[in-house]
Amino acid sequence: MYRIGFIVVLILAIALGLLIGTLNHEVVVVDLLWTQLHWPLGLLLLAALATGILIGLMLLWMFTVLPLRMRLRKARRAQTGKSGITDNSNA
Repeated sequence: MYRIGFIVVLILAIALGLLIGTLNHEVVVVDLLWTQLHWPLGLLLLAALATGILIGLMLLWMFTVLPLRMRLRKARRAQTGKSGITDNSNA
């Protein structure tokens, strides 16, 4: 079921990317301090969207997932210390 959902989302993302790319094919100039980029508007929009998604996922991981993993590690250490059980899975 997961694989079917992934394939459907992938097909929709490709279709949306093609639609944005074909409807916004005009070349625009992005003037950075050290260079100028001459990119199609659709590519620029998709690059900005992808960059925003990646930055958002990194912030989510840094401020949600990482602290929860640290709390879980601390709780497991406390539980192991209380019960006297040692983890010999590395041996």
